[in-house]
Amino acid sequence: MQRLSLNLHSNSQTSEILHPVSRWAKFSALVALINLVLVLFNTSYIPLRNFYVRQFPQLVAVYDPLKGIKPHPVTQKYLRTVDELGAQVSQTGLENSQTQQLLQTLRRESEILMDENPFSGGLGSETFAQVQQRISAHVGNISAKQAFEQFWSVERLKQAGLQSELVFFNSQIRPLILPNYSRSLNQYGYPIDNFWMIDSFFIGFFGLEFLIGTYWLSRRLSVKTWLDAMIRRWYDVFLVLPFLRPLRVISVGVRLHQAGLLKFDRFLVQASHEPAAPLADQMTDLVIIRIINKLQNAIRNGDAARFLLEPKPLVTVNNVDEVEAITDRLMQVTISKVLPKVQPNLEALMHHSIESAFKQSNLYQGLQKIPALGVLPREVIEQTANYLAGAAVDVVASSYSDTQAKQILDQLTRDFSAELRRQLRDTKTLSEIENLLSDWLEELKLNYLVHSGVSDTEDSLAEAEVLRQVDENQTDSLPTIS
Repeated sequence: MQRLSLNLHSNSQTSEILHPVSRWAKFSALVALINLVLVLFNTSYIPLRNFYVRQFPQLVAVYDPLKGIKPHPVTQKYLRTVDELGAQVSQTGLENSQTQQLLQTLRRESEILMDENPFSGGLGSETFAQVQQRISAHVGNISAKQAFEQFWSVERLKQAGLQSELVFFNSQIRPLILPNYSRSLNQYGYPIDNFWMIDSFFIGFFGLEFLIGTYWLSRRLSVKTWLDAMIRRWYDVFLVLPFLRPLRVISVGVRLHQAGLLKFDRFLVQASHEPAAPLADQMTDLVIIRIINKLQNAIRNGDAARFLLEPKPLVTVNNVDEVEAITDRLMQVTISKVLPKVQPNLEALMHHSIESAFKQSNLYQGLQKIPALGVLPREVIEQTANYLAGAAVDVVASSYSDTQAKQILDQLTRDFSAELRRQLRDTKTLSEIENLLSDWLEELKLNYLVHSGVSDTEDSLAEAEVLRQVDENQTDSLPTIS
């Protein structure tokens, strides 16, 4: 109970410490998301301005000056003339001289419209082509210039009806002409874009946060310098760059994931599943081949021989000789567990060896000729073999438990190792061993590449995904302490 209360107290303190950080992370992620929405809107404003004009005219009226957009003077004058014609006809009719003058003006402006193409700097050639196609099809499949000339004639308006023609123009032609615009240029000849006036607030906010956050991160033990902390937070750099703004989607995605507002784990797992399988095979093959090549180079250059025959002091992390400790532990297991189990095998080996040697002696041949002593050698052999096998086990066990005997055994081990190193320094022997090891590694590399064609990477990825889901389920099932 005391441990549980301590854990709960510790968890509450940790929650209190981390809670403000979590709130700030969420707030910062939401600010970044708002900035990204504004960036995407600004990027899409010119291509989708026709849509915004139809659906959000108030928004267009506010945002057009920010982009240096003004209604195109040619098309706007043309539409005003059409409106004047409609108002004049409703008052005086088609036969009036002022109406005749307005129709002549419209024919002249239509000709200018078709010759100069005022849509090239605004809506584009597609809109201009639509205007031409619609007026040509409506009048009679003639050229657009001729079609406009006939369309704004008294005869055409009398024959087709003034109201029906104005309805056609206002429903089919005006929506194409109305959004047309001209865009002012700055001193460098580029279209004006004052989005920086809005974006500068976000750049200042994220720039200050980036400096403070990376400085705080550099004070932690895991990051050495302020520059290292900036490199670790590389994805936030896009938030302070006044160009390449769409790349801020990377920063926003990372921040939303870190703040827990959106989880991309499953998306990343599924999206990287297919590329990961062949890539894992390639990387595994590359790593193993690189390791084998490094070993071969070490053997051919003599580095491996110098490491084994002329060992140098190594850097330790716990003031313990791990090799000696492992050897000592293996000796304990061998003496206490292994040797008692294999003692019958040692006795059989001793029996066979002593019997073979004894049978070759003249004494054994003589005893065999004496009837009463014929079975004596066999009994002596069995007793001697059992004694020697038991004595060998006892000697090793007592030598390892006795301090003085262990010192003698250690000295024997050191002398054996030293003498083995001296013998291995022989040029012929060393060269032969190095060649054999290099050839063996080459065979290992070739055989690995041959058998690596059958890959279980897909199974490994599937198993990893199952384990990840199990871990998520276990995490979700943990009780929440409030």
